[in-house]
Amino acid sequence: MKTKAGDKRPARRERELVGLGVAPGIAIGPAAVSESGAVQVPEYTVAKGAIEDEIKRFNEAAERARRQVQKLRRKVDAQGGTVAEEMGYLLDAHLQMLSGSRLMRGVEQRIAHGSNAEAAVQHEISALAQSFADLDDTYFAARAQDVREVGTRLIRHLTKTPYQAFSMLPEGSVVLAEEISPADAALMDPRRIAGFATVLGGAESHTAIMARSLGLPAVLGLAGLLEDIKTGTTVIVDGDAGRVIVEPSRQTLARYRKRLAAIQHEKTKLAGLASLPAVTRDGTRVTLMANVDLPREIEPARAAGAEGVGLLRTEFLFMNRKDVPGEDEQAAMLTEMVGGMDGRTVTVRTLDVGGDKLTDALGDRATAGANPALGLRAIRLSLRQPALLETQLAAMLRASARGPVRILLPMISSVTQVQAVRHILGQVARRLVRRGVEIADPLPPLGIMIEVPGAALAADALARVSDFFALGTNDLTQYTLAIDRGDEQVADLYNPLHPAVLRLVQFSVEAAARARIPVSVCGEIAGDPRFTALLLGLGVRELSMGPANLPRVKRRVRHLDTKSAAKRAREIMQQSDDNRIAALLDEFNQASV
Repeated sequence: MKTKAGDKRPARRERELVGLGVAPGIAIGPAAVSESGAVQVPEYTVAKGAIEDEIKRFNEAAERARRQVQKLRRKVDAQGGTVAEEMGYLLDAHLQMLSGSRLMRGVEQRIAHGSNAEAAVQHEISALAQSFADLDDTYFAARAQDVREVGTRLIRHLTKTPYQAFSMLPEGSVVLAEEISPADAALMDPRRIAGFATVLGGAESHTAIMARSLGLPAVLGLAGLLEDIKTGTTVIVDGDAGRVIVEPSRQTLARYRKRLAAIQHEKTKLAGLASLPAVTRDGTRVTLMANVDLPREIEPARAAGAEGVGLLRTEFLFMNRKDVPGEDEQAAMLTEMVGGMDGRTVTVRTLDVGGDKLTDALGDRATAGANPALGLRAIRLSLRQPALLETQLAAMLRASARGPVRILLPMISSVTQVQAVRHILGQVARRLVRRGVEIADPLPPLGIMIEVPGAALAADALARVSDFFALGTNDLTQYTLAIDRGDEQVADLYNPLHPAVLRLVQFSVEAAARARIPVSVCGEIAGDPRFTALLLGLGVRELSMGPANLPRVKRRVRHLDTKSAAKRAREIMQQSDDNRIAALLDEFNQASV
């Protein structure tokens, strides 16, 4: 961009950043930088007997803030160059303020005098910022801004406030943020948000899964993303290549608009497959279903040709709220969604919180432990909180009167867990019948997620007490390889084609076949056409995925020959090198397009 004579502003320069492309597609639009915006701070008096707990709550929030800044610091270091040097100094200063600083001591003193943590932080940062401002020095003015930023980070952790009310953004906005939680992603309406990008996050985090489910192009793990960018700046998010382009040139815009038009044309072609059956060239019938996170995804699932819902995640009922939904509220929502599938089976999973899916509604019943992924989460939490589980089961049973329902249990690791839930289900059903409430007769099938290695290895025993299996390959890969799928530092090690993962999948599928119960795959590999031949070759006949992926997988199914896929799967299962496995699979895919 040229500048006028006398205008000292530098010409705009295109800036490209490379991260992890976690959801495919192209988004072009005005940036909505979600770091800005004041947080509503509650203010109240803390009783003397509760002061210790309040200080503990503050220290836990400070620890979360420190971990977040440390993670950002590592990402910046990996970027290198002057950005890393300049941002490194800033983040080091933020870390110092979060560890034994005047700010921290001042907040604790205010809490000791009866202030709640959020208000204590707010008042302390105001006092510190004012003291810096009174020095009338540009250096200390900058330090005042640092104090405000650290204070805002602390308050956000204390209040668990989403970064932005996405419903208020202009249509076509591209959200840019330091981090977006799964709960925040659930607030995004694809009709309004074109895509998003963040500084932090991994390819297999639940935020990434939510993006793919919603069909939103997304790139995570972008150091320097928020540097020198304002809301309204034109940005491009390339979810296929993992790139974000800030202030693109005319040539770049033209190139990406051409790609976007090609993508839309491809979608139109794929839409024609919605009414066609998913049958291989040699006549094998495959059932393709949808993974659903939110009520608004029911219609897109039907439009894409889903034959049912293979995974309805109920966490949406608990997100972005401070209370637990009651039986009537849950039943009403589930009944509407079951009815919306018009007689197609809906598989409803009980609450799966923990790891990166904690919800405010559960309060201290679902606090993050030292290792949340291995702690009190999913079915463990439900069995520890039977009233919570009973309410969910009652709502599911009431919804089953409207259409076919299956009940799915997450993170099962033992036969006793399944038996305990089956016993509770029977009790809840009898109570509803006594109340005169209509439910399905017989009761809905009760199935389990195979997502921990122990469950896969005990699949034969679990098949005897389960009505169906659903393989959650995301967690199965994570737990088998001891890799945090939300951590971008080890994202390259996350590999569902690792021979150990494939053997656990094979064990589970074969155990289901021996017990003559249905088995589906509802992890991310189910929605990736690259893996379709391998899964069919291993004997899987039911796949569940984000609605946006259904047409591409159906096209792949219709081009496959099951016998050839089974032969290649047997060859793959004889390999011990994951690189060789990938090469054999990709070679087969290229030859059978």
